[in-house]
Amino acid sequence: MVRGPLPPTPSATDRNEEHQMNVIVTDTGFAADDLSGAFQPADTPGATALDLGPEADVTALAGRLDGVEIIRIAFPAFSDGRGFTLARRLRMMGYGGRLRAAGHVIADQYAMARRTGFDEVEISADLARRQPWEQWQARADWRAHDYQARLRGAG
Repeated sequence: MVRGPLPPTPSATDRNEEHQMNVIVTDTGFAADDLSGAFQPADTPGATALDLGPEADVTALAGRLDGVEIIRIAFPAFSDGRGFTLARRLRMMGYGGRLRAAGHVIADQYAMARRTGFDEVEISADLARRQPWEQWQARADWRAHDYQARLRGAG
């Protein structure tokens, strides 16, 4: 687990984002992606690591979730919140494996990602440099900032 800043900005020859390792954000810090290349489309029989798009029908996974270790849900744009709904629905269906939000998620959305059921967020190395761990860490205590939990505690 890497805490604090990432390595310096890569040289001009390394700036092609497709060739940089993605960064995994958890409540305890930044980490390297331990599953790069392991994800399969949702309709792949027997796959243990699934990729879902934001338009996925999670009910199609009913009865198939027991063998799935991790599901990665794509966020194609910072303004696209459909992945939060998918995560919540998967948790309500009883899915207990790892859930990963991937793509266009920013530090300000981290608390929402955790509350809806995500365990981690996969971001580009470039975004990790622009939004260092300290910005994510400010939202890592996501339970303390839950509006509904604060209301329940006040009653």
